[in-house]
Amino acid sequence: MRVTTSKSKNSESFYINYAYIGKNGKNTSKVFKKLGTLKELSEKLNTDRDGVMAWAKEQARIETEKHKLESENVSVDFHPNRLINSNEQRLFNCGYLFLQSICKSLRFDNICRNIKTRHNYEYNLQSILQDLIYARILSPSSKKSSFEFAENLLEQPKYELHDVYRALSTLSVESDFIQAELYKNSHFIHNRNTKILYYDCTNYFFEIEEADELRKYGKSKEHRPNPIIGMGLFMDADGIPLSFDIYPGNQNEQLSLKPLERKIISDFECSEFIYCSDSGLASKSNKKFNNTNGRHYVITQSLKKLNKEDREIALKPTQYRKIGSTKFIDLTTLNEQDEEVISSIYYKEVPIERNGICETLIVTYSPKYKRYQRNIRNEQIKRAENMISNNSKFKKEKRNPNDHGRFIKKTATTEHGEAATETYYEIDESVISNEEMYDGFYAVTTDLEGDISEIIKINKQRWQIEECFKIMKTEFEARPVYLQREDRIKAHFLICFVSLMIYRLLEIKLEKNYTTRTIINTLRNMNVCKIDEYGYIPTYTRNDLTDKLHELFGFRTDTEIIKKSKMRSIIKESKILR
Repeated sequence: MRVTTSKSKNSESFYINYAYIGKNGKNTSKVFKKLGTLKELSEKLNTDRDGVMAWAKEQARIETEKHKLESENVSVDFHPNRLINSNEQRLFNCGYLFLQSICKSLRFDNICRNIKTRHNYEYNLQSILQDLIYARILSPSSKKSSFEFAENLLEQPKYELHDVYRALSTLSVESDFIQAELYKNSHFIHNRNTKILYYDCTNYFFEIEEADELRKYGKSKEHRPNPIIGMGLFMDADGIPLSFDIYPGNQNEQLSLKPLERKIISDFECSEFIYCSDSGLASKSNKKFNNTNGRHYVITQSLKKLNKEDREIALKPTQYRKIGSTKFIDLTTLNEQDEEVISSIYYKEVPIERNGICETLIVTYSPKYKRYQRNIRNEQIKRAENMISNNSKFKKEKRNPNDHGRFIKKTATTEHGEAATETYYEIDESVISNEEMYDGFYAVTTDLEGDISEIIKINKQRWQIEECFKIMKTEFEARPVYLQREDRIKAHFLICFVSLMIYRLLEIKLEKNYTTRTIINTLRNMNVCKIDEYGYIPTYTRNDLTDKLHELFGFRTDTEIIKKSKMRSIIKESKILR
């Protein structure tokens, strides 16, 4: 290792460089460590440039010696008759180190230090919060199980279970502060795109029978009979969570928007943006709220719920244009066997003035989307026909729009028109015809003017916020929730939210080249086995993703053996912000 410097117009920086032989067999080098600028080091060491250089060379010598020790071959004696130590833990997860490095960049230490000034507690809030996040991503379960999981990390918890529950109360009180600080600090990792903000709501069920002030009986999105709470979530244009809040399960989700949006405007200093949501959050009040002070909206619109006049105009096949063209097209003239036609999108703009709001209804038509919808429905019709053929039992109500039972109707006559002596079922052709009217069509309402393709693009990205909820509910197992106290419940969802943010930032670092399941399972399986006092041996499969993780974060856990001293250095590097 040797000292190198780089000069700019106003400063000079000192580095330790590591020389090695590259894959092509040629000598090369890379920066091992940045020591700092001449100005910083001169002030720190109270010396001139010569003194800084002498100090830097000594640091390079120390690092060289450390590297030699770490690079020495290790001989380990194993005996077939020697028993392993009783009750000794040997397997540890090291995948959390990458998550820990992101927590470091998010300045968790500063956030928790600030919180400490407002509360009187003795436990280490940062350690508890981070361990709960690691557990939520790597081994989601109860808070007691999360505490036990922390014992599988390379750094053992130095707190007790009762400290975890006490910390939950503190986290609940500081939830808004933590969200605002994480947003600000996330800019150190990724430049947040808040020009477009996506909003959606979901709910989570509890394994209880009696409702309380927060957990209420309401319309469950998962069709569960249990009490629920609602969650409103804002996401930025890159799919990174921005902020969240929870509300009673019986509250209309449309009422959840304004309080959270006001918090973002004030605490996050995001004042001008395009608000994007689905039609369930498109009340007159919410539209007006996002039609002022530099804010605009793009909201999905159900064609079925339009008034008759607007719906007829929207579905009329004339006055459509192909994206990028000004020529009017009659949809009935399209050759939908032509590949270019199939891959094209056509649109119509319909000015609408209602409820005191002037907006534009943008109706799109996609032959590819039409084909997709019909294929799905045809499969559902086949299942409905099989149900009839097999005399299966039918639900009285078919509320789910994807339930194939909606195509089945009970009739009083046989298929030959005779009076039926017993219950007779057949396919309801009127339901099929009604659904076919809307095949291929999609609509949004907006107060924006300008490029239609950009407006369509904005709405297309809305799937990412739905994916956020999916990750929390499936991979992070955010429900059912077993906590009872309201403050602890709020803290639970804060942990889920922060876990999602950290995961999304990791996903972006990986350039979104891997699936959620691949990333999370890889981290969960990145275990190392402790070999007495010698060090750790990786037990996971090295692959493209593990190589990429090590490259991005600047350390390796995939050598044949990792000496204890080397592992201590890796842990330190993942924790300390330089």
